[in-house]
Amino acid sequence: MKEAKVTWVNGMQFVGEGGDSKHGIVLDASAEGGGRGTGARPMELLLVALGGCTAMDVISILKKKRQKVTGLEINLSGEEATDWPKRYTKIHLEYLVRGRGLDPQAVERSIELSDSKYCSVTASLRPSVQITNSYHIVEEE
Repeated sequence: MKEAKVTWVNGMQFVGEGGDSKHGIVLDASAEGGGRGTGARPMELLLVALGGCTAMDVISILKKKRQKVTGLEINLSGEEATDWPKRYTKIHLEYLVRGRGLDPQAVERSIELSDSKYCSVTASLRPSVQITNSYHIVEEE
């Protein structure tokens, strides 16, 4: 069982702590939401969690495939429902994979495996959230 803790600091500011890692994250609402904007918003963190989960998968798989990957950046965009709760209805991930001589099929397969088999955050969001992706390979010398 995974655990975490969230502790109220003041106003709309909280500190979240991972149960295993013990790393802290400051959360705060925007000024419009009664906060001071001193930390990440929970919905931003959901996108970061998804990006982090799939990034770890993709890098691990590409390394196992002996691909010369030198960098990975994932840009995520989430479309929220207009009514409360304003949950994500669609999320798009755009992978920017850097490397030398990367095989496009290996990159595509790595993303596909993360999406369909390994990323627990993706699995937790589906089927209620439509998740799509695209990728670009940047050749480095």
